[in-house]
Amino acid sequence: MFDGTSGLIRDGVYDQIRVHILSCELAPGTRIHENDLAARFNVSKSPVRDALLRLQEQGLIEVLPRKGYRVRPISVTDVRELYEMRLIYEKATIHRAIAEASNQELAGLDKYRSAGAGPQLVDWVRYNRDFHRAIAEMAGNARLAKSAAEVIDQFDRLTFLGVSNVTDGAAADKLVDEHCALIDAIQARDKGLAGRLITDHIKRSRKRVFQVLDNPQIVE
Repeated sequence: MFDGTSGLIRDGVYDQIRVHILSCELAPGTRIHENDLAARFNVSKSPVRDALLRLQEQGLIEVLPRKGYRVRPISVTDVRELYEMRLIYEKATIHRAIAEASNQELAGLDKYRSAGAGPQLVDWVRYNRDFHRAIAEMAGNARLAKSAAEVIDQFDRLTFLGVSNVTDGAAADKLVDEHCALIDAIQARDKGLAGRLITDHIKRSRKRVFQVLDNPQIVE
């Protein structure tokens, strides 16, 4: 029989560890152990182990044989490759969404015209991920959407780093404005404009992230 309480505990532990990694409270390169995390969250080792395995699959944790786990350092090479992949996938999914999605589906993007009132960084990261995944899911190609979503998900920690200094006032509003302009172009089914906007959007994100990656303590 499915234990709903157990499932909630496992998801809760996973969510908390993931937030600590994204926020760099568990800094890149930090060694972690199941016993320590179980004590921190007042749970058994089982949900902690499950959470770490899920985080390993996402590239946030790596296993150190007989030594526990380590928060995976941010590789500059990986970041460059991820941005290249993101540009390829997002342009492809946007073009297909424009061609394939219904007007009603495109209208559903309107809910991403706001990130909410004064969102916390974790909320911003979730909003950003959900927005880009929503476009991918409209592509009308399940395999393409799945591959794009996997790349987008890997950006959570980079998004956190990139927006950590700009999620206040006018700077934060500008990021939302970029999303709104992209929504307008998609809903107008303007492939040329949408392609230029997503390219510029990703390049700005890349610039912000690499400014943060000048800190040698979080990269390898």
